Amino acid sequence: MFSSLSLKVIIFGFIFTFFSSFGQSFFLGLFNSSIRDALSITHGQFGSIYASATLLSSFLLIWVGKKIDDINIFRFAFYVTLLLSFSCFLFSKISSIAFLFIAVFLMRFSGQGLMSHTATTTITRYFTKSRGKALSAGWFGLSTAEFILPVFIVYLLSVTVWQNIWIFISILTLITLPLISFFLIKNLNFDSREQKNLDNFEEKKIKQWKRVEVLKDYRFYIICLNMLAMPWIATGVFVYQSFITESKEWGSFVIAQSFMVYSILSVMTLLGSGFLIDKFTSRKLLVFMNIPLLLSMLVLAYFDSSMTAFLFLGLIGISNGLANVLGSSTWAEIYGVKYIGSIKALTTALMVFSTAFGTALFGILIDLGFSVEQISLISGIYILVSIILLLLVKNKLTPSYF
Repeated sequence: MFSSLSLKVIIFGFIFTFFSSFGQSFFLGLFNSSIRDALSITHGQFGSIYASATLLSSFLLIWVGKKIDDINIFRFAFYVTLLLSFSCFLFSKISSIAFLFIAVFLMRFSGQGLMSHTATTTITRYFTKSRGKALSAGWFGLSTAEFILPVFIVYLLSVTVWQNIWIFISILTLITLPLISFFLIKNLNFDSREQKNLDNFEEKKIKQWKRVEVLKDYRFYIICLNMLAMPWIATGVFVYQSFITESKEWGSFVIAQSFMVYSILSVMTLLGSGFLIDKFTSRKLLVFMNIPLLLSMLVLAYFDSSMTAFLFLGLIGISNGLANVLGSSTWAEIYGVKYIGSIKALTTALMVFSTAFGTALFGILIDLGFSVEQISLISGIYILVSIILLLLVKNKLTPSYF
């Protein structure tokens, strides 16, 4: 189904999204308790530091991320790899609040931000007719990490100190990613496409929006309200998973085990959504993206059994699978691919910003005495409002043609 070069691009995306997990909230949240104990800080203090560092990384990403439109992708990927390796090593040396801020900033910027941005922008730009399936396969890397790493890290934390884990990750990144990038995308250029024939004639007629034009389009903001629901709510859940576990009395391994269900359903949704997007377009699927997320908030609000943890995270996994693919393909469908790096730098930065917002909001609400159930209902209200707004404009989510 895919050519040799197409497969290389997909494998590259898979590996880079897998390694982006080291800067993702679900992974960093696994070290929440260890870091708070080492620095003697509260949930709210950790959340504020995490949020402010994430916020700074989102601002920087707007500028750095657009450079992918100007620099050879292999060079760009190499620079990102070096930064991620350095960030992981620095994370192992956290010894103060100031150091924590710097380390989290670098991990969020290089891991969650640039690694995922590099992978998805490369796939989105290269693929045309099979963009949905290709993005699904690429995002499968992160889902694989979400399936494997939580239980594995919880085990490692029981046999070694958390600093050693980060040193190992740093070395692994530095050794493997440059070689992988060299063999997979060394010869990829800005004009490389899945196919170059008359089948792409329709795409060539689509108006290619610049970022400044996108910022003037009201549809962009309504779509963003929906796109950003998953990042900020899921980040709050992941970062404060220990608070949820303690509040619900689920036991230390329940959330880690539930991540397997989250990952499995995320993968199943990824695989299915890729085919659906290529057949029906992202614009028609967008309205369904956050419905499972809304249901997950209701489950968390109204049920306490440890078995509901699997349903709760499973529903988040379904929305995550949809969001990962729709988050890249929707922009390409509406605004074209010529300036997709610049546009995705902005949307990725907004996504990172939303995770900062979620971390800060959850931390503040927890310190103010809000229960898990109350926080879930607040999140649910946001999701519902954003879905209603999207329904009002769903028939206007069409690309402009010359």
